[in-house]
Amino acid sequence: MTALRKTTVALTPDAAPFAIRAERSSDVVAREALLDACFGANRLNRTCQRLRDGRAPAEGLALSAVARGKLVGTVRLWHVSAGGVPALMLGPLAVEVTSRQLGVGAALMDHALAAATARGHRAVILLGDAPYYIRFGFSAEKTGELSLPGPFERDRLLGLELRAGALDDVLEGPLGMIVPTGKAARESKPRLAAKTTNKAAKSAAKLAPHAA
Repeated sequence: MTALRKTTVALTPDAAPFAIRAERSSDVVAREALLDACFGANRLNRTCQRLRDGRAPAEGLALSAVARGKLVGTVRLWHVSAGGVPALMLGPLAVEVTSRQLGVGAALMDHALAAATARGHRAVILLGDAPYYIRFGFSAEKTGELSLPGPFERDRLLGLELRAGALDDVLEGPLGMIVPTGKAARESKPRLAAKTTNKAAKSAAKLAPHAA
């Protein structure tokens, strides 16, 4: 297993420009607006969304980054079966455009992976840009037999073993499909986030890599 890169972020506003904490219900509106800005109006039609529809994130693995009382980053992990192997699917990871030079994305990743390891999870899968996620130990080495329930780019399907050998026994062919296994989400009110224009969403999305 590749050692996880450690990023220390103080949780006091005087010591750091942002803090990482558990996601709160009060984050919902800002989180939806941030995701719209980063991924565009069609984000709910993406293949990875099929693994999240109607599901709740894994317990303790929905995190928010906050600066001066404003939500500037978000990441969630979800229970899946990856070719018959219990795993987590990471995403979406998104950071507000003016905060991307502060290391918010890396801090969210480090906190999420450390929390997943502490909770005994064995592997994490994501769909993202390899040049960005390789720093956290992700690679396509053991995801070649896996597939998603819709179109995706093969070289962007990456995995990380939190325990050595966790992805050695993934099944091949149709049995290698990644499927959701998390608990059903509680019913919620329709999201209230303001819609962003396609132009603004596309501009924001080009400025940094994301996990879908």
